[in-house]
Parts: sequence; C-alpha cells; structure tokens
Amino acid sequence: MWLKIIKISALILVISACKEEKNIQNIQFSRIQINNNYEQSAEIEKIIAPYKNIVDDSLNKILCYSKKSYSKSAGNLNTAIGNMMADAVYETTAPIFKNNHNIEIDAVLLNFGGIRSIIPMGKVTIENAYEIMPFENKIIAVKMKYDVISKMVKYLVTEQKAHPISGMKIEISKNGTLNKFFIKGEQINKNRDYYIVTSDYLYKGGDSMNFFKESDSSYTIDYKVRNILIDFFKKSDTINLKSDYRFTYSNLKWKEEIL
Repeated sequence: MWLKIIKISALILVISACKEEKNIQNIQFSRIQINNNYEQSAEIEKIIAPYKNIVDDSLNKILCYSKKSYSKSAGNLNTAIGNMMADAVYETTAPIFKNNHNIEIDAVLLNFGGIRSIIPMGKVTIENAYEIMPFENKIIAVKMKYDVISKMVKYLVTEQKAHPISGMKIEISKNGTLNKFFIKGEQINKNRDYYIVTSDYLYKGGDSMNFFKESDSSYTIDYKVRNILIDFFKKSDTINLKSDYRFTYSNLKWKEEIL
C-alpha cells in the first residue's frame, strides 16, 4: 500500500512539472472513494503510462543479489535482516558523525516494526528497499547517560523482541533476567555518556521507546534509513546475511568477539 502511494505521488509530481501553470477559478469538485471495486479509466491510464514507465524503470533497478529470502520473523531476539539494517546504519553513520562532531558512535537501536517486508531471494531492487522501509525516517544520534541506557536495556529485556541492534551484546534468561550487557565489548560505565543512533520516529517515543526523550541532546544525521539500505545493497553485489549472538538467551553459547 505504501509503495502504491509513493508511485502515485511520484507520477503526480512528474505530470505536474510538465504542465503549464494556469489560473483556474470557480472549481467544482466531488469526493470519489477509491477502492478495489473502482474501475480503471483507459483514458487516464493512457495519460500516465509514459510517466509510470519512468517510475517503474527506476524502482526495478537491480542493486544486488541475495542468496536466500530474509524475513524479520526468522528469529527470536535477532534476525539476519534486522542485523543487516542495524549494522548498515552503524557503518554508514559512524564515520559521518565522527567527521562532523569528532565523536564516536557507540551503538544502534532500530525497531522490529520498522521492517515492513522481506529481502527476496535473487534480484534485490530499489522497489524492495522501499517495501522494506516505506517510511521517511531519518537518522538521529542521541547522547545518553547511564540511567537512560539502563532504561533502554530494561526495555529490550522486557520486550524480548528482535529489535535491530548493532554495537551491543545482550544475554538474558527466558524469564527476562538480564545476565550480560556490553557496548563495544565493554560493560557500561556509569561515569560516561553514550551516543546511540536511532530513527527520528523512535527518538520521539515511537514503539514506546520513551527513554530516548530523556536524553541530554540529539544530533540529526541527514540520512534516511531507506537510503542507507539502498547504498548498502549497491555496494554488496551478493548478500549472505546471518543471525548471531548479539542478543541471545543464556542457554546458548556466548561469543566474546566484538560485533
């Protein structure tokens, strides 16, 4: 549905750009409800066909290939597609933030619900990137003290959901007890600040992540999550994604290498 809206909006912009501006007065209109029962107009289809072809050609551009299909439902606490998204955001934004503010990014937290589709096996296109992330979410780096980090960890432990994370390791018991938590391979320090990258949606309290609003300050990074995905796919050629031990239950093997 989101992709259809994006396509229609793009077509309207293209068509509008090609029309001369006219001063139209005394416009009369009526509301027409559009649903699955609405019959297509051959005349309208003919008008938009050239512009639709341009949009479709752009969306169908192949970015890379995938060895298998990846879904956000394929895992309990972390998934291959979620790990890829969080890692791609980390790898893309960390050097930008370092260059602009001379500050290191510590970790990334996105949301499970923000993944709206699968990565298909075979060709991965721009359209797939829009399907996975149809929203205009931008990246924000948030400065967080120890007590806010603690609330973030409590949220993740309570949720026990595969929210995409990067730069963090969490081990919990099945009953929701936190056993281990590391940022960049180290236990959190009560005396320092941490910089966590997230989306503007979550920063405003989306998915009940209200702890972000308690942060000291924030920095907008002019990059959309979707554009990061597109850039990641472009440079990947063939992707082979994995789930791992960054967020796991205690009965599984704990790996000490830093992600």
